[in-house]
Amino acid sequence: MLQALVRAIQLPDLRRRVLFTLGMLIVFRFIAHIPVPNINPDSLQQLRDALASNQLAQLLNIFAGGALQNFSVAAMGVYPYITATIIMQLLQPLIPALQELQKEGEQGRQRLTRYQVILTIPLAFLQAYGQTLTLERTINPTGDPFQSLFRSPFDLVSNFFPTFTILVSMVAGTMLLVWLGEQINERGIGQGISVIIFGGIVSGLPGLLVQGWQISSTGDVGTILGLIGFLVIALLTIVGIILIQEGQRRLPVQYAKRVRGNKVYGGQSSHIPLKVNMAGMIPLIFAQSIIIFPGIVASWFYREGEPGIGNAIAGFFYNTFNPTGVGGGFVYISLLFLLTVGFTYFYTMVLFQQQDIPDNLQRNGGFIPGIRPGKNTEIYLKRVLNRITLAGALFLGLIAVLPFITQSITGLQLGLGSTALLIVVGVAVDTMRQLESQLIMRDYEGFLSR
Repeated sequence: MLQALVRAIQLPDLRRRVLFTLGMLIVFRFIAHIPVPNINPDSLQQLRDALASNQLAQLLNIFAGGALQNFSVAAMGVYPYITATIIMQLLQPLIPALQELQKEGEQGRQRLTRYQVILTIPLAFLQAYGQTLTLERTINPTGDPFQSLFRSPFDLVSNFFPTFTILVSMVAGTMLLVWLGEQINERGIGQGISVIIFGGIVSGLPGLLVQGWQISSTGDVGTILGLIGFLVIALLTIVGIILIQEGQRRLPVQYAKRVRGNKVYGGQSSHIPLKVNMAGMIPLIFAQSIIIFPGIVASWFYREGEPGIGNAIAGFFYNTFNPTGVGGGFVYISLLFLLTVGFTYFYTMVLFQQQDIPDNLQRNGGFIPGIRPGKNTEIYLKRVLNRITLAGALFLGLIAVLPFITQSITGLQLGLGSTALLIVVGVAVDTMRQLESQLIMRDYEGFLSR
């Protein structure tokens, strides 16, 4: 990896790409500290305390690169764009016109990307309103103007223009981050949106190191052993993520010979790489978002200690779908594990259908030895994919519940979530792979030029 970085810096074209990517990350960090209009600076500490106890807000803060705790114009990060991307991927098997665009090559993919950007705008408005209203009610449940997140009420009816200005600034911040990601795709290294998320997560590592240093400086033997155990688990998790993300099953493919005029085509052997974890981090985001949602809604109606059937029902959902709720910890962790495994299989099948591997093989004269082309090939591929996806699904389920296991073993609760670790390692490996492919391409160019 270090050799690849050194070689990339020595080449002028790659050096410009690497420096451009770093420059875009610096711009992103500046944007993450620009507050929205009408913010009340005195309430930011209350906001940070609320984020520490809200699982959904912590997940959103990860994708915002820590901008949510500052309530900057980039408080939503690129999460609305990720939501739009997921929606478009789920709609492609259902809408024939989208399927045709997927098959049109680069031009079709560009149009799909344009649709995703357009869909991001209304989703960003909805998320900005819902997210801001939820945080406002969390830190100011009584409606006290002195505890409010803003200097004037956040209300589209009684205070339209200031509220609308806040929403527009947050949507503009999200779209600016999406634009930065597109610029990284064109002129930098790596997948732009993933690199933006990566930069936001990595920016919190200095604070994590300071937190670890403060824990180790207490001198308590049990605490120090817990910190060592946390580091060992984190290291093993990184190794496991790399092995699962890079793991694949290679199915042999043979192409039949075709004679056209005086030339013979085909007759070569290749393979189909089926990844152990084809779905990536998306199932983890799905599962966490869905399981947290009932508890968030219940928190709006639940008042501890108050009588009433409605309050009791709200309290049941609040405690059940809350990892720290009374009697809800085991239920929450079990549901999170099962949902992650289920969504992994579901999203893997969606991606497999979009790739349309059996039809592509048949059109190009390819076949798997011993398997008839067409429907039999599709059945065989699905059977193999179901088997290898089991390992990836169970691993993602383990990653989802790993923070709770780590906390019970070490007794420590540090700000390094398993979702963040999965994103960081995955983006780093993918970026280094792209960098190496750029180096190989330039080595071939040098060879051909000689």
